[in-house]
Amino acid sequence: MNENEEAPTAAEPARVDLAAWCLAACRVATFRAPPWERLVTGPTWIAALLLGHLLLAFGVQRLAIDGPARLYWPAVLNGWAATVLWIWISWIAVRAARQRPGAAPVPDTSVVLTLVMANSALISVAVSLLLVPLLQLLGPLESWPLGARWGVWLLPMMWMLATATGLLWRVIPSAAPRAFAGLVALAAVAIAGWLQPAMFWWPDLSAKTTGTATADEDAATDPGLKLTEAVLAAQPRLIAEALDALPRSEPDRIKVYAVTYAPYAIEDVFKRESAVVAQAMAERFGAGDRTVQLVMNPSTTESLPWATQANLRRTLDRMGQVMDRDKDVLFLHLTSHGGRDGQLAAEAWPLESEPVTPALLKQWLDEVGIRWRVISISACYSGSWIEPLAGDDTLVMTAADATHTSYGCGSRSPLTFFGQALYVDALKDTWSFAQAHARARQLIEVREREAGKTDGYSNPQIREGAAIGEVLRRLERQQQGQ
Repeated sequence: MNENEEAPTAAEPARVDLAAWCLAACRVATFRAPPWERLVTGPTWIAALLLGHLLLAFGVQRLAIDGPARLYWPAVLNGWAATVLWIWISWIAVRAARQRPGAAPVPDTSVVLTLVMANSALISVAVSLLLVPLLQLLGPLESWPLGARWGVWLLPMMWMLATATGLLWRVIPSAAPRAFAGLVALAAVAIAGWLQPAMFWWPDLSAKTTGTATADEDAATDPGLKLTEAVLAAQPRLIAEALDALPRSEPDRIKVYAVTYAPYAIEDVFKRESAVVAQAMAERFGAGDRTVQLVMNPSTTESLPWATQANLRRTLDRMGQVMDRDKDVLFLHLTSHGGRDGQLAAEAWPLESEPVTPALLKQWLDEVGIRWRVISISACYSGSWIEPLAGDDTLVMTAADATHTSYGCGSRSPLTFFGQALYVDALKDTWSFAQAHARARQLIEVREREAGKTDGYSNPQIREGAAIGEVLRRLERQQQGQ
């Protein structure tokens, strides 16, 4: 070799072109073919995509929770089965494409995998850019309508599935491997979004707006219910004791039998509202020993029976047996998040609990034969309950109409605006539910305006049947004469 010649050097590794990857991800996310020939990837780029995706989920999930939240760090271990599936299906796609005779050049497995991940990251960024201002405008996710919360969770997954499947189909030339790739992609998305979602933050149930907490609340620091042996042994006993303790009706005087139902375990506001309403019924109508509180909350699992469909049904059955159904009045207060579909949200993880609907509640009351009913629903869109429950023998009060949210049901709220206005502020000055509701409407309108509620006045509703009006007026005169 001539001494003036330079020794040959190893070829420098190609550098990742960030602009090319951004363009490719945008094309995949909008169902267009990416520019394969310009894409170069490597372990560092793949690791950066994974880390960025995790950090984005970490931040957006925290913003979605109103008030104190607890970090659940083991969530970083979730979702990796889906990543393994994406690696596998990327390899299968490239292998199937290369095995076909006369196949056109195809990208490496690493390029296909990185494109899938970049597409997922881009969709996550796009959804986050939309979700964050909506959270600031509409409040925490748990206060949204049920359908909107389902949409926030489901639509990005469907977008991710459709675009990733489209990408794989561009690589795979034949029908059978395409169908298989689509099924594996569906499994990967289902694992990441349904079976193993990475939930980094949970509401901190031990924190209170007042800055103080009871001993029970201090213990309730983990998300969900603790299904210990003590809890599982206590629950059947608690509901049996509560129902056995209900006294039978007395002649002459109208008696009020009260039930509170709070099935949303991960926010203390509903537990507190149940206690406040029960206290109001005891103080104003003497319903103390004729009251059953059904509450789903980690701090009450060994002190109050759970708010489940089965327990509510049993409670109504028992009250129908001990009360004078021609004279006495059943008062029922339900408090939780509500949806436009008329379902009262039930959240009791890891316990599976079904939501109560107005049609189901009406069926139970009719079967039991309880005639005089005062039903109070503290939930968003609760006006949708009025028509199914209304009747001559029924008074229905709701925290909102059928098209608006109520207010004050976040984790930082001591009580909902409806519970505070009606059962603390208004009912203390009257024994008339209609008068108290009218006063509560005025208070709620002022307070919502002062709080900056952006989606319009909740517009609480009331419907009084023709027959129950006279019964409630007799009850009012009776209480005034105490």
